[in-house]
Amino acid sequence: MKRRPGFPLVLSGPSGAGKSSVAAWLLDNEPGAMLSISCTTRARRGREAEGIDYFYVGESDFLARRDRGEFVEWALVHGNLYGTPASFLDQRIGEGKVVLLDIDVQGAMQIRARRKDAVLIFLMPPSLAALEERLRGRHTDAEDVIERRLKAARREMATAAAYDYVVVNHDLETTRETVRAIVTAERSRAARMLSDEYVDEEPILAAARMEPPAQGEESR
Repeated sequence: MKRRPGFPLVLSGPSGAGKSSVAAWLLDNEPGAMLSISCTTRARRGREAEGIDYFYVGESDFLARRDRGEFVEWALVHGNLYGTPASFLDQRIGEGKVVLLDIDVQGAMQIRARRKDAVLIFLMPPSLAALEERLRGRHTDAEDVIERRLKAARREMATAAAYDYVVVNHDLETTRETVRAIVTAERSRAARMLSDEYVDEEPILAAARMEPPAQGEESR
């Protein structure tokens, strides 16, 4: 079976917009989609496994890799460092995988600068009022946490124009299907389908890369 083109797929959006639900569903329902695995300096928890949940490294090792430019994005979160290894992305994308990165706006913009093949989707709530209702409906966060999340949501939503797609999550089922449709369309993008590494496996696509006939030489 021929390999389909792979690419990094970034999914961002404010807390409560439905990212986790959309990401989990896409991984279960889109063949060839996989979750990116990050390096982290935080300690392993419970049954977490090396190379499955994270790549666990020491702080000095992480910083050395960062300084060598080995991460396509990195961040300091609650005192721990996290970063996406460029080598991991290159390997999996070379295998035709759609590598899903569920990351914040800061990380998404780093990937935008480093990976021209990346596809960025911003998941938008229908409104701030709807987002607040969802956050309060969880019954898991204190009032100050909810207010902080809403403030962060306003900042994050202001960056949506920097993404390739904005999907408004009015209905979770529709949103999931919309994101999968984006993946399907991006797999068929001409720049991917007609790349050298792909057309060698599909001669009919190689023909599509031939120079068009000069004006007046079209077949009639």
